[in-house]
Amino acid sequence: MKSSRRAKRMQRHYRRMHRPGGLNLVSLMDIFTILVFFLMVNSSDVKVLRTNSDVPLPSSSAEHQARDTLTVVVTGQAILVNGREVARLPVTDVDTATIKGLAEELSYLRDRHQSIPQAGLEVTILAGKDTEYRLLRRIMQTCVDQEFRQVRLAVESQQRDVDHG
Repeated sequence: MKSSRRAKRMQRHYRRMHRPGGLNLVSLMDIFTILVFFLMVNSSDVKVLRTNSDVPLPSSSAEHQARDTLTVVVTGQAILVNGREVARLPVTDVDTATIKGLAEELSYLRDRHQSIPQAGLEVTILAGKDTEYRLLRRIMQTCVDQEFRQVRLAVESQQRDVDHG
């Protein structure tokens, strides 16, 4: 039997509207990937300085969180800037107030900044509690000479005992 035009059109429409729907997984995967990266980037409020087991930090009751800045680490054998060795210990050029390798690295890093704030650039020094004051003073002087005037010393936070008497 021959169908009319109207019947054919209704059949086409019925077939098109009642076929099983598909799920586009590519778009869904893109959305979840973006969501995962967003959560990974924005989830950490805790700033943890990478410390070496070679550098036992002094204890302190500091309440301020550490900021992510340039890090100068003083180990028993070397001075490291962001994990890269810039000078060996003991420093042999005792006639100057600055340390040559450290000054060169800080100068290079300073030149990479667009502008230097009036208060100076920030640096955090991780030095063990057994580090000599003379060496620490020379490191700080080298930092100040290279426009890294906001010097912070890293300490290990100690828990305060609260007496609920």
